[in-house]
Amino acid sequence: MSAIYIVKEIYIYPIKSLAGISLESAKAEEMGFENDRRWMLVDAENQMLTQREHRVMSQFYPQISDGKISIAFQDQKHEFSINEHLEKAIEVNVWDDKSEVVEVNLETSKWFSQHLGFECKLVKIIKNGDRKHESSRLKEIFNVSLADGYPYLLIGSKSLDFLNDKLDEKITIKRFRPNLVVSTRNPHEEDDFKTFAIGEVQFKNIKPCGRCVMVNNDPENGRLKKEPLKTLSKYRNVDNSVLFGTNIVSLNSGIISVGDEVVF
Repeated sequence: MSAIYIVKEIYIYPIKSLAGISLESAKAEEMGFENDRRWMLVDAENQMLTQREHRVMSQFYPQISDGKISIAFQDQKHEFSINEHLEKAIEVNVWDDKSEVVEVNLETSKWFSQHLGFECKLVKIIKNGDRKHESSRLKEIFNVSLADGYPYLLIGSKSLDFLNDKLDEKITIKRFRPNLVVSTRNPHEEDDFKTFAIGEVQFKNIKPCGRCVMVNNDPENGRLKKEPLKTLSKYRNVDNSVLFGTNIVSLNSGIISVGDEVVF
């Protein structure tokens, strides 16, 4: 009998709130997958920018190749080196967490400013520990990237199937911006995962993920819709938070791949 719990999809989002990249394998690190949300756009006051206020950000598509990140937007492209950055430290907030970052370069910031229509800059988190996030549930502090809260988001396949059965217009998993999609037996059973291994990497479940209006932003065209938050709120509302997927952390580093078994 074949295993039930298998990694079906792996995603990274190099620049926070821009489109993601589907991978066949990825290196898991404490802060999240390698190159996942290590970069972020901030405005002139160094406040983070996301799709919540700027839905067009979903239409910027990154790719990684030969040590460079290229960004495509409409018919325009721009690229920069993964390792390049200016030296001056900048303090930014990711929600309630302070983080030390550096600007990538002036040309890249200018390119994004031109296409977003206002002054902004692309910044990068350099090293593990430059941002710390405290879990209110576990009273533990984690080293994280520029993700909203935790390094990894895992979603079970049956959770999306169950939701789509209730929707007139079916959606893809991309609405929820997961890092890992795992085949499951039942809807939302990932909420109750404890510790588990994928390949050589050990993971620990922290808590189910509360979702915001951003899941209503259609990544195909950047248009805001009423679903799936409207439907989800009818059956996944817990303590005024609409839950979908679960936040996890890795306990060590290693490579994981599509097709790997999830071992409990």
